[in-house]
Amino acid sequence: MGRGFPSSTDLGRDCEILHKLTDLPWELPYTFLGLDEEKSALDFARSVILPVPYEATTSYGSGAAAGPRAIIDSSRYMELYDQELKSNPSSLGIHTLSGLELTRESGNLAMDELHKAYARIMEAIGDRFLIMLGGEHSVSGPAILNQVNRHGRISVLQLDAHLDLRSEFDGSKYSHACVMSRVRKSVDLVSVGIRGAAQEEVALADKQEDITIIWADEMWENDDWIDRAIEALGDSVYITFDVDYFDPSFMPSTGTPEPGGGDWYRTLKLLRSVFREKDVVGCDVVELAPVSGGHAADFLAAKLVYKLIGYHLESKGFLVQ
Repeated sequence: MGRGFPSSTDLGRDCEILHKLTDLPWELPYTFLGLDEEKSALDFARSVILPVPYEATTSYGSGAAAGPRAIIDSSRYMELYDQELKSNPSSLGIHTLSGLELTRESGNLAMDELHKAYARIMEAIGDRFLIMLGGEHSVSGPAILNQVNRHGRISVLQLDAHLDLRSEFDGSKYSHACVMSRVRKSVDLVSVGIRGAAQEEVALADKQEDITIIWADEMWENDDWIDRAIEALGDSVYITFDVDYFDPSFMPSTGTPEPGGGDWYRTLKLLRSVFREKDVVGCDVVELAPVSGGHAADFLAAKLVYKLIGYHLESKGFLVQ
């Protein structure tokens, strides 16, 4: 017959033994930034990472399902001091949830499953800042609509190479190429870095006063586009960041890379300005498709997530220099 549950005496002895082993060379915990139990505890953390390794409709290069794990893996080897913010944002805690496995039975069922799960997570974490890691871009739809349910009509800042405004693609309206179409009636949309679009998408956007497009080739002569993007946003903003927004020289590891995209520092300038001037209610980073030997791209995506967390904490007055 088995012993059953350990007694309080057994647990106390085990804890005492483990305490004596803390100086052994354990590998970094599998949490964002490799934070220890104290800094990654939900009760302590001001930010929460939600991995959603979903991929069902990618239309060219595949591998986005591995994106969340690659981001978390590479983040564990980042330096935690942020020179721009002159602080260590991780000191305020980041909790890493387990990956959310969605059904592959159909896009409709998967997005409904994510919608319900995201709502429960929002309720459970309270006012903590939630960043979702995809996965393909379709996962952004349920997250955005949940934020609409909480805050009312919001603005979406979409950093992307593509408009994603098709009503359907490859026979599915739940394709990654349709995600903005699924939310556009509930939000004001500001799309930045666009350089790949179907004619019907552009025609649709041209008819809508609540859709603003900043084409990638507008971003190089000066920084006026940053002011135009911010002016088009309302007070409450959700940021969805498809990593193919970046030029492939920065981000080759994505399913549909387009030449001529954004660079690092001007992008950070936009993001920091948005956090300072608006109330950013949530974020996602999607479409990283890691490849063998492509660690620089994984690291860029992880660094981007950390910058988003840092800008949020700065905007709320939590960072102390």
